[in-house]
Amino acid sequence: MTITFAEKLARMPGYQAGVPTGQAPEAIAAGGIAQLASNESPFPPHPQVVEAIREAASAMNRYPDPDATLLRRRLADRYDTEPGRIAVANGSCEILLAAAEALCEPGVEIVYAWPSFSMYPYLAALTGAREIKVPLAEGDVHDLDAMAAEVTAATQLLLVCNPNNPTATHIPAARIAAFLEDVSPHVTVILDEAYVEFQTDDDPDATLDLLNRFPNLVVLRTFSKAYGLAGLRVGYAIGASTFRAAVDAVRQPFSVNALAQAAGAEAILHQDDVLDRVESTIAERLRVEEGLQSLGLTTSESQANFSWIDLGDADEGEIVAGLGERNIAVRPGTPLGDPGHIRVSYGTREEDDRFLFAMAELLG
Repeated sequence: MTITFAEKLARMPGYQAGVPTGQAPEAIAAGGIAQLASNESPFPPHPQVVEAIREAASAMNRYPDPDATLLRRRLADRYDTEPGRIAVANGSCEILLAAAEALCEPGVEIVYAWPSFSMYPYLAALTGAREIKVPLAEGDVHDLDAMAAEVTAATQLLLVCNPNNPTATHIPAARIAAFLEDVSPHVTVILDEAYVEFQTDDDPDATLDLLNRFPNLVVLRTFSKAYGLAGLRVGYAIGASTFRAAVDAVRQPFSVNALAQAAGAEAILHQDDVLDRVESTIAERLRVEEGLQSLGLTTSESQANFSWIDLGDADEGEIVAGLGERNIAVRPGTPLGDPGHIRVSYGTREEDDRFLFAMAELLG
């Protein structure tokens, strides 16, 4: 007898991680590989966060708090809102998947820009919804007018990645507000802000002020980037309490482990540390982008912790392979939706120097 799998499995694109094949995280941490492929922080967690993880580890014989009570309360304190409006999950990806499960089914539509976050194509594949991909506008930015024009009575979910992954571009909060005015209130708009701390257009909290004006808005954030907790997978969403209840209803219990909860609850208290990380990253952003321009390469206007590089006449495959031979991991543009590009995270100064030197060699 042959096992028959669900048809939706064939529609799923398959996620390609940025960690080089066969390379364990400890090998990367040892300094042999410049890991510039996954948009992680090159800086370890705050020492008090590490201590909180160590203390929590002594109670691993117990299940984690299913409601993530402390983490949600501290997030609520940080953002001056109610804990009931906050959903936490095993990375922001889990909230995206849960939102699709809770909101979508065959016959409804999901609208998002493309190229954008590679998790978005999973949502329609898993739920049977129809996906509407809207091409980016000139400058690799979201075409919000075109996205609004695609909204119909069947549209259930609309995704805006801001800053956008993989193109690193950002839309100011005032433009987001104007866009929300044009979107029907029956559509849940998820503003995916995994990289919002790194943009310099607005205060990072500017979009949170829109939540009270637009009940259909959900703001999605993560501890994986600016907080340096990618290895623990902690994401969260702020929106209506009904949204939190819906995503909680379709997720497995205990999805945020006890170490992750302890780390996030401590990390949110150290905003000065976040600011230091962001300032260091922006300094590297300016330096790397200047170095790329000196090599004759063009990039989108980055407002994130990575560059989206147009390789021009250079061959994408050869560049990625050549960097790999030099123990430098980057993301090729083809699987991210735009051939002829690479996405490169900012690492330490030494790692970024290695990358720029290698690019100079490969470009001849």
